[in-house]
This record gives sequence, C-alpha cells and structure tokens, in this order.
Amino acid sequence: MSELNPSNTEDTSSLSDAGASRDAVASRDAGEVRSKLGRKRFDVPRDRVPVKETGENAFSLSPRESSRPSVSDYLSVKTSLHSRLLDLLNQPQFLVASDELLEQTVEDFVADVLENEDLPLNETERRQLAEDLMEETLGVGPLAPLLGDPAVTDVLVNRYDQVYVERFGRLEVTDVQFRNAEHLTRIIQRIAARVGRRIDESSPMVDARLTDGSRVNATLPPVTIDGPTLSIRRFGKRRLRREDLQRLGMFSDPVRQFMQWMVIARSNIIVSGGTGAGKSTFLGAVCEAIPDHERIVTIEDAAELLLDQVHVVRMETRPRNLEGTGQITARDLLVNSLRMRPDRIIVGEVRSGEALDMLQAMNTGHDGSLTTVHANSPRDAVSRLETMVLMAGVELPQRAIREQIASAVDFIISVRRYDDGVRRVESIAEITGMEESMPQMQEIFVFRQTGRQERRIVGEFVATGIVPRRVHQLRERGFDIPLEMFRSGTNASDAAGA
Repeated sequence: MSELNPSNTEDTSSLSDAGASRDAVASRDAGEVRSKLGRKRFDVPRDRVPVKETGENAFSLSPRESSRPSVSDYLSVKTSLHSRLLDLLNQPQFLVASDELLEQTVEDFVADVLENEDLPLNETERRQLAEDLMEETLGVGPLAPLLGDPAVTDVLVNRYDQVYVERFGRLEVTDVQFRNAEHLTRIIQRIAARVGRRIDESSPMVDARLTDGSRVNATLPPVTIDGPTLSIRRFGKRRLRREDLQRLGMFSDPVRQFMQWMVIARSNIIVSGGTGAGKSTFLGAVCEAIPDHERIVTIEDAAELLLDQVHVVRMETRPRNLEGTGQITARDLLVNSLRMRPDRIIVGEVRSGEALDMLQAMNTGHDGSLTTVHANSPRDAVSRLETMVLMAGVELPQRAIREQIASAVDFIISVRRYDDGVRRVESIAEITGMEESMPQMQEIFVFRQTGRQERRIVGEFVATGIVPRRVHQLRERGFDIPLEMFRSGTNASDAAGA
C-alpha cells in the first residue's frame, strides 16, 4: 500500500478552497441579478399578461387561465352529477311523471348544484353542464348535436364508441361516443319508454319514434353481439312537400300532375322501393292531394306520417307486454278500421298477413287507399304481395291471390335511391288485369339516365306513350285529364339531374 504524500494533500485542500470561493462569488452575483430584476419594471401589455386584483405580480396567471378545468375534470363532474340525477329520477314518483315535471326537476337539481357546490368549472362550462345534463337525462344524450344538423338523414350507432351518419347520401364516421354500453342502453330505454315501448334482455328489439317524428330501431345483446345498436331515420325539421321533392329531382311536373289526378280519382296505389328509398316521404307527399272533406285512417308500426288534412285518425301497433300478451298487430288495426267509416285507409307499410285485409278493403268500397311495400320493382311488388297474403294463414290458391291483386291495385310506383344519393321515381306502372295466370302491367312513366355531371346522375322522366286504362275511365266520368303528357318520348319537363 503506497504512502500518502503530504504535498498532494495540501494541493487538494487548496483546490477545494478555490472552488468554494468561486461558488460564493457566483451565488452573490446571482443574488444581485435577482435583486436588480425584482426592482426592474417591464412594459408588458396588460392584455398579454393580465394582473390579478388580489395584488399578485405581473407574472401570475389570470383568473381565466388559472381556473381553467381540464377536459377530464369536466367529464368527471358531469358523470358524477348525471349518476346522482338518475338516482333522483328513479324514485317512484318520477317514473310516471310528465316531461314538464321531469324537466323542472332537472333544472332545479342543476341550479342547486351550481349554487351550493364548489365545482372546478368556469362559467361557460357551467352553462354547458346544465344543457348536457338536461339532454342526457331527457333527450338523446351525445346524439343531440347530430340530430340538430339538418344535413343528417340517418344516425347509425354500431357500438357505444362507433357512430356513423349519412349526409347527402354518403355515410361518414363521427367522433361522437357514449361513455359505455350501459350509457347507450339507458338512452335506448328512455326513447322506447316515451312511446310506451319496452326493450330489455327478454325483448331485445324495438321500433319507436322520437318527438320530432324520426323513426328509431334499437337492439340489445344477445341479438347484437358487440353491444347495443341504435338506428335513427330522420325526416327533417319539417315534412318535405311535393314541391320540395320535385325541386330535389324526385319526379317531374307531369309526373306530379299525374299522381295528383290519380289520388283525387281515388285510385288504389302501392309505393314500392328498397330500404331508404324514400317510400314514406313520397307517400306523405302523394297524400297531399287527398281532399280535405274525406275521413282518413292511418295505420303504422311507428307513427310517422304527417298529413295536412284535419279529419285524420292515427293508429299505431303495439308489441307484447311483459306477460307476453296485449299485442296489437297491423292486421288487427286494419280490421278494426273498416268499422270506423273511413273514406281512405293508409297503411304505412304492409309486411305480413295484413296484405290480405288491405286487398279486401280495396276491393270492397274503400277506393283510394294507399300503402308501401319493400320491393325493388313493380313486378317484385306483386310477388311480395302474393307472399304476404300467404302469411295470413288462409289457404288460397295462387290464382285467386293474383286475381285479388289485379282487381284491387291500380298503380304501383317504384322509388329508388340512386348511387348519387338522390331518390327518384324509377317507374310508374298500371296493373291492367290478368292474362292467363299472371297480373299484367304497363309502364306509364320511367326515369332514363343519360349521363353524369361529376358525381350526380343526369337523366329525364319520360312518358312511354301508353295512356293508362284508368285515365280513359276517368275521362268518361268527366275528369279533364290532358292526354298530351302521355305522348311517347315526351320529356317529363324537369331533368332529374338539373
């Protein structure tokens, strides 16, 4: 082991003293700089660095900046208050309360919380909290902004964290999300309860409607594996009228006039088309031509038809209750409506055995009735009617069913949503009778595509040159229906792509 050199020890000691001396000088210099900066006045604009009224220095954060809550603060506060509010509204006295009482209760709860509890929220977020809690409790929750957008026609919730909308005929994903599957389930159950419907694990599917008339379909597990789903078909803030649909290119002026004549003359009409083709909207526009003095009975699964006439009786089906009883089908309502002295019966859509009762009503004095059916063409609509009549459980020969259809139905109007997102009348066909064992039909107007302008289809509504037999009958009865509109190749005026 080597010996220590005294001279080395002295050198080390002197180096340490020198370092300490330098540190002392640096510390003293830094202190002098801080002292000078503390006495120095900086000309900083007040709008750039606001000064608190509490006397803090110019480098203090403004009240707005220091008290600004984070997004997580707002969400946690809203979640906590929403849970407390739901506990309050789950009390027995609120289960059957009116919307007005519930709204007042929510307002009082929010006002009390904002006044008496110290929440880490600024004034803007306090106002937003009141609106959000009101919508979460009584409305459609996170979907409210989407339903407030007039361009949105469909809202499709695949999962609580995946929401799509349709705008201008195109689907697009949104950043809207529910907190979890339970949150989405509560929204669905609230929508169903408002129209007297029920949805739970024992009855996991429901058709309902919103207060603005929008059509709603919802499902719960185990029917949908990935969680609850919600589909909302919107009809806008106001009903689209004939003039609106004509302006949007759904049909031309001669087609509109023809349909008006046929409705006034009490023709039986079926509107066919696929899902989302605009059948219900088109049916509502066609019904504008019904005279005001006639008594109308409407039958729907979810009431959505809005008619201008005053003398209207609206009827709606009802599903089974918890005990599995109490179901009222469209067929039950249709049979009952025959005893209500209707001038016209309008069925929102025939899906099963009620097709037989509808055809019998058309054949037994209830001319001028209208309905819709899912089918891709007039010929397919006839086949669908045959199938649905068989679903009534009555054993009828095929020829008898087809004779009923040929005798009852005057016109089938086929509507379609084209790939440019525009809904158009694709064809208007008249059923002229039977030939051998098949109902015969002839097209009166068709839509012919002539090209494209960028994404939009360009075409025209053209008369086929055939004058409907129904028109000849009506002219003999004194209806002054002009025949010029049926001349072959006649451009039905308004180009659909214009």
